[in-house]
Amino acid sequence: MPGSNPNKQASERSVVAAAFAAIALFVVSWMLLHVGFYKHRQLIDTPVYQRYGNAIADGKVPYRDFELEYPPGALPIFALPGLAKPGKDQHVTTGFRRSFETIMWLCGAVALMAMAVVLRVLRRSTVNVWSSLCFAALAPLLLGSVLLSRFDLWPAAIVAAALAALVSGRLRLGHLLLGLGITAKLYPAVLVPLGVAFVWRRAGRREALACLGLTLAVVAVIFAPFVVLSPGGVWQSLSVQLRRPLQVESLGSALLLAARHVFGLGVTAETSHGSQNLGGAAAGGVAVASVVAQAALLIWIWVSFARGPASREALVRSSAATLCAFIAFGKVLSPQFPIWLIPIVPLVRGRRGLLASALLGVALLLTQTWFPFRYFRLALNFEEGLSWLLLARDLTLVVLVAVLVVTLRRTTAARAGSP
Repeated sequence: MPGSNPNKQASERSVVAAAFAAIALFVVSWMLLHVGFYKHRQLIDTPVYQRYGNAIADGKVPYRDFELEYPPGALPIFALPGLAKPGKDQHVTTGFRRSFETIMWLCGAVALMAMAVVLRVLRRSTVNVWSSLCFAALAPLLLGSVLLSRFDLWPAAIVAAALAALVSGRLRLGHLLLGLGITAKLYPAVLVPLGVAFVWRRAGRREALACLGLTLAVVAVIFAPFVVLSPGGVWQSLSVQLRRPLQVESLGSALLLAARHVFGLGVTAETSHGSQNLGGAAAGGVAVASVVAQAALLIWIWVSFARGPASREALVRSSAATLCAFIAFGKVLSPQFPIWLIPIVPLVRGRRGLLASALLGVALLLTQTWFPFRYFRLALNFEEGLSWLLLARDLTLVVLVAVLVVTLRRTTAARAGSP
């Protein structure tokens, strides 16, 4: 690793070298996900994506001519491989799946480059730059093969690019990208309050409202054609997501499964909304409590950031805390959701950032202990050992949230002079 002083600010050349080294490591990680135990018992979503892509290639209109559970900003990820390789082939080395994985690999590389921009702008040390980028590049090996067959690297790359634009002072571009991210997978919406508050404090109310308007405009422009053609189809795709029950891997589910094994609490499995969930009155009540807790914590983070100094370091940390809280306390926690954290959490500064990255690594590794190899033993049979591993993973994410949000106001105030 270049540089003799571990606390020395990384030069531009060092950041560029670290970015290319991280991309090389990411290539190695991607290749290793195709060999050994990683290739066994995969649970893939690419056949669903291919059906969407084939339908688009046949001239069918999304939402009107076929149901789609994702927002329209995800359509390019389905359409491009579908146009290139129509058909039903899902072999790992040919057809749609290979084209899709290539696009996802490129999204991962873009996310790494965006991280490098953030680290450079924040004037991080050489050690910090290299360690953050290398962690993100190797993180796929901790999470496993789910990375290959989900399109979450697309919105994750957009969010990383939006954060890079914001810390670089390109405030309007950052909000344009946030709008694009929302149209890809909705979750970047939780970062909009932070972005608007950041602009408000640094550039004034008028600029903040202009940035918010740009975000809303991007969302409106991308959604509008499909709303005009099929308002019911678009609403159905959104309402299905909002009405999802308590997913089996969520924190609330993990607590109910623990109560089942310790106290004999009765819980039932049900399959709906494209996932395995818990049914019954208890699960319904816990789902509502999860949403309330999630919303309360998000609001607390947003308000804490808005009342603190609008430093770039505070924005990075608050963004990581927001995404972690949204995932950890939600009523749905699909195995691909931690992908959203990989390009963001390692950007947090100092010892807190090191601890946060370590906790994220543990959460990724714990996820792989049941997904995909033993997923249905957990989701349908509630196997006891796997239930405890699930609870350990979800509590690790809770601790990660605590590490990022504790003393948030005091810490940001102490760094009021940060650039």
